[in-house]
Amino acid sequence: MSQLPETINAVIAREPGGPEVLQWVQRALPQPQAGEVLIRTAAAGVNRPDLMQRSGMPIPPDVTDVLGLEAAGTVVTVGSGVADFVPGDRVMALLNGGGYAEYCIAVAAHCLPVPDGLSLEDAAGVPEAAFTVWHNLFELGRLAAGDTVLIHGAASGVGSFAVQCAQAAGARVIATAGGARKIAALQALGVWRAVDRNQEDFVEVVNDCTAGRGVDVVLDNVGGPYVARNLAAMAQGGRHVSLSFLQGAKIELDLQLVMRKGLSLTSSTLRPKTSEEKARIALCIREHLLPWLAAGQVRPLIHGQLPLNQAVEAHRLLEANANIGKVLLTVETL
Repeated sequence: MSQLPETINAVIAREPGGPEVLQWVQRALPQPQAGEVLIRTAAAGVNRPDLMQRSGMPIPPDVTDVLGLEAAGTVVTVGSGVADFVPGDRVMALLNGGGYAEYCIAVAAHCLPVPDGLSLEDAAGVPEAAFTVWHNLFELGRLAAGDTVLIHGAASGVGSFAVQCAQAAGARVIATAGGARKIAALQALGVWRAVDRNQEDFVEVVNDCTAGRGVDVVLDNVGGPYVARNLAAMAQGGRHVSLSFLQGAKIELDLQLVMRKGLSLTSSTLRPKTSEEKARIALCIREHLLPWLAAGQVRPLIHGQLPLNQAVEAHRLLEANANIGKVLLTVETL
């Protein structure tokens, strides 16, 4: 193995602001502590929490200011107490930060082995989606075979991963997105019904598709006025799971409707979860989702790859909501 560098290239936000505040910097090579691994980064996923951090949202204490909450690459060194991985292993990892760099640190228990047949670059688009989808769609949403699920923002990285996992689990998927290109991508994924939010009312479509019964689960990243419409489209005993609130965090709720239908509303966000909770979710992903990835039933939908030094353009692309699937930053190390 070649000698490790003393310094590495990385990307930070020099101040709160737009994509232009992202800055190329040099940092000391991070060192893995007990229970951690050092990864030579092949690629890092770009996610909306990265945009929020760049815009000024505070990060947890004792977390690097280098952006990036997921990455894939090769294990270089391991800290004490790490038994599951050894140098040379191909891994994809949920990170506390630091993915936009040539090398990054990950908690070993938050790493997943990369299945054969999945490139390291594409694997970088898996962790954030897999952790989010398993916990929200399957644990909170209790999605099961035979259920019908409504997935909003389904052409996004997380949304497209959720679509494939729901189908692999035996559920029927009604998926929304905006524009002909995104609808075509959802149809290519084999959804039961793709709904163009710019042209159709998803509540009417759901009622037509389900003969008025409604959907069992809603996975919503829109919030705001969508929530009331989601509830109207839900079946008795339906589960509503909020991932984000792109159209507003405050809503008006018809409790009479919620009670009459016996609905439940829940939500979660990934970054603040404890290390132990993330490790638990990782074990569930190994058992339930990795076999689908290994079999090719589920694949991260990749919009495009940009070099790490073009992080500004990657953020602009995601901010414009122009992507179909994941946007990745690829890393070439000397």
